[in-house]
Amino acid sequence: MVDQSKIVTLSDGYHVWTRKEGEGPIKILLLHGGPGMTHEYLEPFSDFIKGKGIEIIYYDQLGSYNSDQPDDASLWNIPRFCEEVEEVRKAWGLDNFYLYGQSWGGMLAMEYATRYQEHLEALIDSNMVDDMDDYASYVNKLRDSMDPEDVSYMKKIEAEDKLDDPHYNDLVMKLYHSCICRVNPWPDAVNRSFEHTNEQVYVTLQGPTEFTITGSLGKWSIRDRLKDIKVPTLLLGGKYDSMNPDVIKDMAGRFLNATAHICPKGSHFSIFDDAEDYFGAIESFLNKVQKTD
Repeated sequence: MVDQSKIVTLSDGYHVWTRKEGEGPIKILLLHGGPGMTHEYLEPFSDFIKGKGIEIIYYDQLGSYNSDQPDDASLWNIPRFCEEVEEVRKAWGLDNFYLYGQSWGGMLAMEYATRYQEHLEALIDSNMVDDMDDYASYVNKLRDSMDPEDVSYMKKIEAEDKLDDPHYNDLVMKLYHSCICRVNPWPDAVNRSFEHTNEQVYVTLQGPTEFTITGSLGKWSIRDRLKDIKVPTLLLGGKYDSMNPDVIKDMAGRFLNATAHICPKGSHFSIFDDAEDYFGAIESFLNKVQKTD
């Protein structure tokens, strides 16, 4: 059977859900974003791989929808997640494989590459910058471009810690429709991933909102370590991304072997709102790497 689901038992006894689709010499392990979201919004990969000799492995990280969801905030940290990815790699017998990560998954993919790049054929970092301070300043710049009264209202609600305020959440979604996913209405896969997000994972690592990074990732930066990643790397971003596309382009010069591609119509979920360009860039990268082997 070509497609196969597998529950991976981790060394700490927890279980994570994985699923292989497709078959071929090119193997890609997919790391979803969030933190605490799900593989669901990455489902366009299922259509992309058809007839291309590509095998993908979907994977819900610990705490995410199809995997165990322990009530233990101490589990949500980068070193443990990197070891989890390594255990998933071993469970599927992957070597010389492509590691793809989107948003938080891109952060995790870069961190994994600094530890275990001997197993990688190449790295695809999608819609993620290399420094959280850059992200925080840029997303707040995007918000500040909204109507001043709306911005003032949002900041007031945040200061009062009333994040369940309906109007506040309407304004958040208004911004998200401009920089997270510009398809209207949002695709079902996007809605499912948001609905199934584990808030404990998200808040522990990120914080309660996208605008104030109060979680443990607040001071995260991998900028000075990118030079240690030697495998071919593709950096993807979108013109309308919540991650600064100029920073993503600059990042290419900090790796030893990286190229950046900015989707001209894309946002944070360029996988949906600029799909043809997005997957075209991935396919070109895969072909380039395979030819140099």
